[in-house]
Amino acid sequence: MEYILLQEKIIEKQTLGGIVIVSLIENISRNIYPLEKKYMQQAQARLDRLIKPTGSLGKMENICAQLAGIYGKKYFDTSKKIIISFAGDHGVYEEGVAPDPQNITILQFQNFPKRINGVGTISKFVGADVLAVDVGIKKKKKIEGVLDYKIRKGTSNMAKGPAMTRKEAEKCISIGIEMAEKCIQDDYTVIGIGEMGIANTTPSTAIISVFADCDPKEITGMGAGLKKELIMHKADVIRKSIELNKPNPKDAIDVLSKVGGFEIGAMAGVIIGCAANRIPVVLDGFISYAAALLAYHINPKTKEYMIASHLSAEPGAKKALDMMGLKAFLDMDMRLGEGSGAALAFNIIEASNYVYKNMATFDEIDMGR
Repeated sequence: MEYILLQEKIIEKQTLGGIVIVSLIENISRNIYPLEKKYMQQAQARLDRLIKPTGSLGKMENICAQLAGIYGKKYFDTSKKIIISFAGDHGVYEEGVAPDPQNITILQFQNFPKRINGVGTISKFVGADVLAVDVGIKKKKKIEGVLDYKIRKGTSNMAKGPAMTRKEAEKCISIGIEMAEKCIQDDYTVIGIGEMGIANTTPSTAIISVFADCDPKEITGMGAGLKKELIMHKADVIRKSIELNKPNPKDAIDVLSKVGGFEIGAMAGVIIGCAANRIPVVLDGFISYAAALLAYHINPKTKEYMIASHLSAEPGAKKALDMMGLKAFLDMDMRLGEGSGAALAFNIIEASNYVYKNMATFDEIDMGR
């Protein structure tokens, strides 16, 4: 793969004190191309000849046409699936924006490789794997079964200054690209993204507020269960952080560094890596939308490779998806995160592909048409 060779070359130069990681992001971004319209048209032609009223399978048909354009094939395999979940802690937690103790991040993330949490059990049910990656948990302890790519132990408090340096923002995106590449080399054909990080709806809301140019109070929600009387406090913290750090909405890496999170940047990297390698990436919920917006603002063509799984119960969910022109096909009132909604959507994607391949056509059966 051209992409893989490119990444190896840049990493080698970097170890010699040469090119910085942003070069990797820029070069990978140049390898993202529009979907193959020819194969989308071929898929749509077959869908229109299936023994059913035209368009009656709704979003299942949209999924198949999109996948044909992504893979550049009329027929494709969606059976090998994985969720890549990243974990990180957040300095803004000290502002009282989350109801749970911060150590819940590590306590829950150690359940990801055991497959006993939400995304783990759903993934087992749908026949998908889970890759868990620590990019910034606030503990030195290494977790069995979790890849250790820790940038540092949590971001800085964005209410007092930038969440991370620009170099750290570039690094977490590059880690996401590397994880996408790893999974693609292991022959995964559908990749979903997930996360774990107490208080991470706060930076996610900040990112979406910056790109939407809206008051955070319009889209701030309860996250993992914040009491109603504290939601306005959370919105005020987000507003203060944006006013203090002045993230540039025309520079996604600047937005990530000023008001983002390590796991959010890593998910954005997965999206970029998947798009550069013509692999579909299934978004999860609200946190993943913030990551998707970062990737979209680095290269708008990445949205063509995104599949929005479910509409998060967070109030900013629809605004975030609308900015990219995406529509989720599940509406389950879910707000768990972890990659749980993406894993649940895998079954819909596989069912769509199965029907597309196996349903009879009017050319095969006389239905009077």
